[in-house]
Amino acid sequence: MLNKFFKIIYNKSYSFFRFIFFLRFLFTVFFVSFLLFLIIPNFFNYEKKASVILDKLNQNYNLKIDKYETIKFKSFPTPRFELKNVSAYINKSDIKIDTKNLKIFPNFLTIYNFDKFQIKKIILKKNNVALETSNLNYFINELLKKKNKLSVENLDIEIKKKKKLIVKLENIKFTNYGSKLNIIEGKIFKKKFKVKLKDNFKNLKFTLINSGMDVDINLDENKNSNLISGIFKTKILNTNIKFNFDYNQKVLNIDNTVFRSKYLSFKNNNVIFLEPFLDMRSSFDINQIDFQMLKKINFKKILEKRNIIKKINSKNEIKFKSEKFSRDLIDELSLKISLAYGRMSYVKKILISENLIQCKGDTNLLDEYPLIFFNCSLISENKQKLLKEFNIKSKNKDKNLEISIKGNLNILNKKINFKKIEINQNYKASKEDLIYFKNAFENILFNETFIQIFNLKKIKKFILEIS
Repeated sequence: MLNKFFKIIYNKSYSFFRFIFFLRFLFTVFFVSFLLFLIIPNFFNYEKKASVILDKLNQNYNLKIDKYETIKFKSFPTPRFELKNVSAYINKSDIKIDTKNLKIFPNFLTIYNFDKFQIKKIILKKNNVALETSNLNYFINELLKKKNKLSVENLDIEIKKKKKLIVKLENIKFTNYGSKLNIIEGKIFKKKFKVKLKDNFKNLKFTLINSGMDVDINLDENKNSNLISGIFKTKILNTNIKFNFDYNQKVLNIDNTVFRSKYLSFKNNNVIFLEPFLDMRSSFDINQIDFQMLKKINFKKILEKRNIIKKINSKNEIKFKSEKFSRDLIDELSLKISLAYGRMSYVKKILISENLIQCKGDTNLLDEYPLIFFNCSLISENKQKLLKEFNIKSKNKDKNLEISIKGNLNILNKKINFKKIEINQNYKASKEDLIYFKNAFENILFNETFIQIFNLKKIKKFILEIS
């Protein structure tokens, strides 16, 4: 009985194991067949079929291949075609893309039937693009709005204006599918950045890594493809900036600007003409300013940028009105500055306790040691009230004071030369007096930096010295 029982178990086990061995054999056959299915295409000559692949690439990605070095099929880890050292153009433009490695991932079944050849996705690695600013908008649309799967790795972009480099973006990475959908990463000015695109590319969030700088841009819907407009917001450490903008390749308008920081607050409007040359128009209404921050300005470093200065044409107007009950020395300020080919001219008006100071002059910022020429006047109907602002007592009540001064100032060498000093039309400084005023000015007011000229304690000491 027991033998019969073991015999039944053996017969059933034998059938089961025989079935398992059959499946193993079937699986081996299937695996070998699939492996051959993957490997065999490696031995095809795709040079004859390259035109089909390139035509499909043009249809799906608007990318026209001008030339390439080799085309090969690789089965692992994912079946794909690889083109080496490719030179391509974006259709309907002169935008050229040079790429070291273009990977084309086909619908695998179609590589045995090129009449039905299809592309699933492409990857471009190690790329270079040189763009004129006029092509920038078109290139961005072509890159970002592709419906077919696209990935770009290690893309360097040079943005130029009439063949002159404006800015370079490096190591750009972008993909329109997967976990990093619509995220752009790269470097600008050697600093890493990250951009997140949302709402069908109408919202852009830019972060400069490890810098405390965040930018939020919301774009408007524009029927005109050449116009880009929207709202720009940014936070840089403890500074907030917000403005509206529109750009049409020739003119950049920036208006309703609001700038707020711990030391400075102002409103601003700008018009920047990019064609036929760079020209700027701007106006600033300053609400609040800590004049101590001006001490940080390094005029020497600014003047070292002569190659940039000579390219800037601008007209700027700056206005400031002190708040009531503030301790600011200046009640109102109006300053107009024009800059063209390195030559700067200015006109300014300063109101201190109803006493008016006016100055005008010019300078050539391209000189090695620029001289600021000035022609200034002070008109005061109450000398006592004016001197009180500098904590100086005067016995002469309600006496008018009129001063006229001409000369030039050297910021870098901390020197001043007076050409004329007249007071109340009854005093005209002699040559000896002019030298005396020069020495007193340089030793008391101009013994440190240019900004220290406006130090109240120094001004008081200077007035007492020459009184």
